[in-house]
Formats: sequence, C-alpha cells, structure tokens
Amino acid sequence: MQNEEYDVTDLTSLEKLEPVKVRPGMYIGSTGTKGLHHCIWEILDNAIDEITNGYGDKATIILNKDKSVTVIDNGRGIPTGIHPVKKISGVEMVYTELHTGGKFNNKNYKTSGGLHGVGAAVVNALSKWLEVEVHQHGKIYKQRFEYAYDKELKRDMPGTPVTELMEVGKTDKTGTMVTFLPDKDVFSTTEFKFDVIDERLQELAFQNKGVRLELIDDRKDEEVRKEYYSERGLLDFIAYLNESKTPIHTEPILFEGFRNVGNLEMYGEVCLQFTDSTTEYIASYVNNIPTTEAGTHESGFKTGMTRAFKEWGRKLGIIKEKDKEFEGDDLREGMTAIVRIKITNPVFEGQTKTKLGNNEAYTMMNDLSYTKFCEWIEDHKDIASMIINNAMAAALRKEKIKKINDAEKKKIGKGTSPLAGKVAVCTLKDKTVNEFIVVEGDSAGGSAKQARDRRFQTIMPSKGKIMNTEKQKLENVIASEELKIFNTAIGTGTLDNYKEEDLKYDKIIIMSDADVDGYHIRTLWMTYIYRYMRPLIQNGHLYIAQPPLYKVYKTVKGKDKCVYAYSDNELEKARKEIGKNALIQRFKGLGEMNPEQLWETTLNPETRTLYQVSIEDAAKAEKMVSLLMGDVVEPRKKYLYKYAEF
Repeated sequence: MQNEEYDVTDLTSLEKLEPVKVRPGMYIGSTGTKGLHHCIWEILDNAIDEITNGYGDKATIILNKDKSVTVIDNGRGIPTGIHPVKKISGVEMVYTELHTGGKFNNKNYKTSGGLHGVGAAVVNALSKWLEVEVHQHGKIYKQRFEYAYDKELKRDMPGTPVTELMEVGKTDKTGTMVTFLPDKDVFSTTEFKFDVIDERLQELAFQNKGVRLELIDDRKDEEVRKEYYSERGLLDFIAYLNESKTPIHTEPILFEGFRNVGNLEMYGEVCLQFTDSTTEYIASYVNNIPTTEAGTHESGFKTGMTRAFKEWGRKLGIIKEKDKEFEGDDLREGMTAIVRIKITNPVFEGQTKTKLGNNEAYTMMNDLSYTKFCEWIEDHKDIASMIINNAMAAALRKEKIKKINDAEKKKIGKGTSPLAGKVAVCTLKDKTVNEFIVVEGDSAGGSAKQARDRRFQTIMPSKGKIMNTEKQKLENVIASEELKIFNTAIGTGTLDNYKEEDLKYDKIIIMSDADVDGYHIRTLWMTYIYRYMRPLIQNGHLYIAQPPLYKVYKTVKGKDKCVYAYSDNELEKARKEIGKNALIQRFKGLGEMNPEQLWETTLNPETRTLYQVSIEDAAKAEKMVSLLMGDVVEPRKKYLYKYAEF
C-alpha cells in the first residue's frame, strides 16, 4: 500500500468570504430554491429588525427583470462612517466581514432576527454582484461588490468591493436599499418565486400590525404590485389560517405578556382557536423568524397550556379522581395556534434559525402560558369546559386506537403480517438507498413489480383512492387497511409516535397516472403523509414520480427509435427529434406500459424524473391542505375560480 506524506503544506486556509462560497449549505441551509429565498430573508430580516425596534415603518421587495432582487427599508441606514480600527466604512464591514453588526449587544436592537452578524456578508458572498445604497444624514451613499479580482490575495474572490463607498447625491430620507444577483454557479435555480415571497410578507404583516410591506414584480411586461398591512395582527392571522376550518368557538384566545429570567427579557404573544379538525397546527416565531422546527418557546407554551387546563378540569369537576387525565396532544386536537416571542439574545440551532434552543425561553413561556390561560378560563368557563370535555374524549379515542394497534402487533407476531402478499419487498436492508413506491392500481402494480430493481425497490399497489384523511376522524384513519399496510411497511409510526430512526426507506415515491384521477390519488396520499407523517416531507423523503404522457417512435432499418415526452411542449420537440413519419402513442395510464417501458421511464434512477415534495412555507402548506381537502366549501370554490384554468 502506498504511504503518502501528510504535512503542514497540505493545509489550506480559506480567506475572507471564501468559506461561504465553498460551503454555502452551512450558512443558508441549501443551494436549492429554499436557500435562494433564504438570501432575501437575510436582508429582509435586517429591514424588519429596524422597523420592530422603532426605526421606520415600511419595507419593499422588488423582483427585477435581470433576475436580481432589491430590498428597501426606511430605517436609519447602515452606518457609513469609517471604523476607527478597521479603517473601512461600516457598509463595507457589514458586507465583507462575517460576524459584523450592531446586534451583539442590546444598545441598538432590543430584539432582532439577524444576530450572528453574517447574513448580509453571506448574501454578498453568494451573489455575482451586490449594490448597497444608504440614505443617511441628508446624503446618498453607494457601494458595489462583485465576484472579482482581489489585489491583496491576488485571485478572484466573492464579495469583493469594486468601488469605494461613494457619496452620489442628496436626500431628505433615511434607509437602506440592497440589490443583489444570486450566483447561478452556486444555486441550482436563480428564479425567485412570487408565491413564496408573498406568503412570507403576509405572515410578517400579521405579526407586525401597523407595518406596511410591499412586493413588486417587474419581471414581466405588466408590473405586479401587492401591499400587506394588518390592523388586528394575530387575530387576522388566525382567521386567515382557519378560513377553511370550522371553529368551535367564535372569539379566538389571545394573550400577551413580558417575562424575565436572569439577563434575558421576553415578550410573548399567543393567539389560538379550536376547530372541528382532528389535527393541531402551531405556527411559531422568534423575533419574526419562523421556527419551523419549533424549540423551547413552543414546548413551554404547550406545557403551560396543558397544566392550566388540567388544573381547571379538576376545579370544574370535569376530571374526576377515577378518571385518566388527558395528555397535551389530546388537549390540542383541532387547535390552530400562533406562538410568537421577542427575546434578547436568542440561541438558535444552526444559522438558518429554524429551532430555538434557549432553556430560559421554555421557563418564561411556560409561566406566561399557564398564568394567562388560567385567567382566560376563569372568565370563559363554558368554552373551557367544552375544550376540556373534547380533550377527555380524544384521550378515550387514543386508548381505543392503542388497543387496535396492539391487536395488529399481535397478528404480526403470529405471522399474519398485513404485508403478506400485498407488498413486494426489496432484498437489501440498506435504508439509505432503499425506495418504497406506492403505485396506482393493481395492473400498474403488477408491471412495476416485474420492472423494478428488486434489490432496492419495494412496490405497494394502491387499490384506487385512499380516504380523504382531512375529513376523517382519527379512529377511521387508523382502521384503514391500506394505510395499515403502508404504515407497517414504512416503519416510522404516525403523529406523536413517529420515529425517524425506524424509517426503512430513503425515498417514499408516489407513482400515479398523469390524469385528473392520478393527481387526486397523489393529493390524497400527500394529505395523509402531511397530517400523520409530516417529518417524511420535512426531512426530504417524499417524492412524486413523473410518468411520460407520450411515446414518439418509428422503425428505421428494423430498429425502433423512440423518445418519451412528459408534456405537450416536449411532444413537439420529440416529434422533431424523431423526424418524418413519427408515430405517437398517448399513455392513458401506467397500466398501459409494459415492464420495460415502466422501468425505462419511471423507475430507473438514471432516466426517470422525480419531484421532491417540500414545505417552503409551513403556514401556507397548512392553509392549502385545509382549503383543498377540508369540509368548508366556499373558500375552495373561490380559490378554484381564481386560479383554475377551466
């Protein structure tokens, strides 16, 4: 074996903003569409921090024709003076040096979303170019940064200043305008999505009542302009989230308050409403940042709430001594809640700030929730009694479901597994590569079993349409035979019993026909997984297979020449590629393909097209699932008339 030397000459050091360019995922989470939009959030967070700390009242995002984006605020503006030690302007410091900013103490910002001092510099590092314009002290200042030659390091570097901070005019305004063009060599896509930004601005307006936000899309011939403003704040937010649900009490529960632990100060605000749904949804935020992975503030809220309702359940005589008490998840069944806090010195897990880690936040939110819920219950005993009775009923249902599950486990123990003869299981035991494929129909399922690579692909034929789990009670969902088969095969469990470590497959793939029925089947499965196994989506395991619509072919000198088309646009390209006398076969469903075609087009990892299902915006996902799959008809009808192409 060759023995290679490893010494100090093999060590390299990344300079200035190079670490961000080399490992962007460490700073923005990913280089896909989520990471791309995270760049906007980093700049927008700085604007919102100015506004929420009392400096300014408006922020604007402009999507430009050249694929760049502009973020404008009317705050104080980034400091333009020359730093006494660094000998460069404050603007250049903020955009070229990591861990630089005014948020490391509480002098300028009581609370802030951006607190590591890396956001602006990270965006600069991941842009082809970035321009900053500052309005301050009656003057307009401007500076430009590019991926360009660095005289000091003698090589091209990201985020290099190509101009000094220049005074370019006079003004009577204050604020900052940042324009940047994402680097297409970094991101898999540089196309900003209007809908993603729209939802984020809507949430921010709900969280910051009285603040005006604006989104302008200049990318098409006709400008699109939308404004966001909320007078009632979280009350408007809860109405928005519950538009497609049926509340069981008219007035939402709303409370706020301040708490202190040591040197930490916290302002907490909660708004919640119970509906006739069987699932809970909590949208939580820290300093306006959505904490999609929850954290200590959300845990504290849950604990304080459960403690208050249990205590009052006994006081009101609803919970007797002989009764088994309900648990927190029983109490929260059907609840939609918004939990937001503003806190000094928050500790997030990771730069992308999706989970809060401060233990003090748990203590403060637990105390605030317990106190405020007790006060509310004392004034609303009738509604509180209804909520407590519902929790007791949910606990009984859960006990019944546990007995059903235990009976199923006994069957499996006796060798009567629900998978027997219904799922074609792969031979490998490597959960990092194995795929579980749900195929629409017995016919296509049979072809898929023949076509698959049986080493790593498991096939489950799905008999028609599963139930719409958004409209079903929990016990009906648990009793579904087809869902039992799916759950047993996947291995994770559902709801609060979900365990990622028990997942047997890396990819869960839904494979349905490319028609209206196929799309409905796909939607039913996604609704079930979203409600009962959401981490499958959050952790990137759920995919949609894309079968072809057409086969374009002809025989030349005894050999078939063919191209598969996945859309009408691709059909025209395929016809040109095959040439004259091309024959076209329209696939009406997966069952029309023979095993060889199914492998080549839809199962072979080398040639297939898969769409990964993700949750870009948690609040939007919750609203859309409720709107499209729930019981309330009118909001769905309005949505269809607005967006469907009849």
